[in-house]
Amino acid sequence: MFPSDFLRPWRHSPLRRRSDVAEGWLVLVTAVLIALGAPAAGLAAAQAVDDGTELARQGRHTISAVLTEDPPPRIGVDVSGGVGTRIHATVRWTAADGSTRTGVTTVAPDLRAGDRTTALVDRHGALVRDPVTPRQATGESIALGTVAGTSAGLLLLGAQRTGRALLNRHRYAQWEREWAAEDPRWGQRAT
Repeated sequence: MFPSDFLRPWRHSPLRRRSDVAEGWLVLVTAVLIALGAPAAGLAAAQAVDDGTELARQGRHTISAVLTEDPPPRIGVDVSGGVGTRIHATVRWTAADGSTRTGVTTVAPDLRAGDRTTALVDRHGALVRDPVTPRQATGESIALGTVAGTSAGLLLLGAQRTGRALLNRHRYAQWEREWAAEDPRWGQRAT
């Protein structure tokens, strides 16, 4: 679309209709809303995920725990410390009230029964089974922010297309009325 095409609805012309001006404004407002609103929606969604993750982290603290049994073997798990190397295993720890508790949490795959590890418990003393790492939280906020921003942009674009379709329907009805009014006069000139 060239700048001259973009300015066409605002130029004075005997053929310009109010629906052309309305469509020009619809396109302009949609472009501004997509440029400003979609990123704002994405940032708001990402911030909401970050806030939720931070709220979930509040009150959590690490404890020292002992593995009660060997973790189940996993084929293809890299024990060198790469991504995705934690597996589920049963651990035992002493709660703040002095009672001994057991539960399942994620541990390094190279640990064996009797080895010490650290685990997370929430503010109620319950073991956190799959704690979210900062890297996972960042990934989730980026993903959700991208989806929210894209969805907002597509929703605005769909609203603009719907508005354009309604304006076209109005134009076609107006053309039909104008042709119906002119058709008898054309027919009279032909005879």
